[in-house]
Amino acid sequence: MSIAREIVQFAMEAGSSDIHLEEDSPIAVRVNSDIKVSPQNLESEDMDQLLLELLGEEKLNEFNQTGDLDSSIGLEGLSRLRINAYIANEKRCLTLRLLPDQLPKWQDLGLPNAFIELSKLHRGLVLCTGPTGSGKSTTLAALINCMLDTQQRHILTIEDPIEFIFKHSKNSIIHQREVKRDTNSFSIALRAALREDPDVIYIGEMRDLETIQLAITAAETGHLVLGTLHTSSAAKTVERIVDVFPADQQEQARLQVSTSLAGIMSQTLCKNTKGKRSLAYELMVNTPAIGNLIREKKVSEIYSQLQMGSQYGMSTLEQCLNNLYNQNLITKEEALGKASNPKALIF
Repeated sequence: MSIAREIVQFAMEAGSSDIHLEEDSPIAVRVNSDIKVSPQNLESEDMDQLLLELLGEEKLNEFNQTGDLDSSIGLEGLSRLRINAYIANEKRCLTLRLLPDQLPKWQDLGLPNAFIELSKLHRGLVLCTGPTGSGKSTTLAALINCMLDTQQRHILTIEDPIEFIFKHSKNSIIHQREVKRDTNSFSIALRAALREDPDVIYIGEMRDLETIQLAITAAETGHLVLGTLHTSSAAKTVERIVDVFPADQQEQARLQVSTSLAGIMSQTLCKNTKGKRSLAYELMVNTPAIGNLIREKKVSEIYSQLQMGSQYGMSTLEQCLNNLYNQNLITKEEALGKASNPKALIF
């Protein structure tokens, strides 16, 4: 058996989400949010073979020249992997994220109905936000999977790298473009996307001003745009988008966001009492009242709208954590640790 398959199989049997590898160092895995260090060392010659197996000669040469590489690969019969190769302390390191072979189903993830309803929109910007490892890509993959099954759409994804592999369904078609493989950048692919007749555009990560500008334009011109950001709440997401723009364009950006934004789900994963992880989220659906707050620079008041917006399916993170605690799914300590506003928790 190849070294890659052996390590991945071991990690899968341990229920891991990520594998951390460093030459001449112990193998470590992440299980239910915690790092567990194995007694087994990865020797330098094993890392030589592992890098060649996972990257191939061309990408391995690129990594040797730059010291950084993002990629993805499928190991048949095991799992897809998102790969990040890097140098630390003059040693070669790998972080492997295990991606399930089966596409995630929204019913299995505990996603709220109000978020799934956003997938039926024909225009607007739908964002999934949260820290690294909070399941943003899995959530949006489940949303795309739902669209492929239930709607008649052309879906276009722009990713770096591609994580989940989708196929055309009986009702819909999907095309996945990988940055550096199929296109040079997110912005170039997004400009081209507007001429490729998509109904839905998924942007793997909205990293810079140009990508955010183009995403808003696409949402305004009759496309449903899905994207991710590393922000921890709906209010902070709105602020982050507006702050990316130069000062003299922020007023216009605020107006555009207030009309083009459809909804934001900010999520995190909690260790639950069953030894697994539960989804906790804040969900904002853009209502006329929220749009007005965005235009009037009263973003800090969005939180109170979420507290009162249950008829639209809205929820604060703290309301969601309270529900999980009341169902005995998470501990009081876990709820307090994940809350953005611990004083809003009711025990």
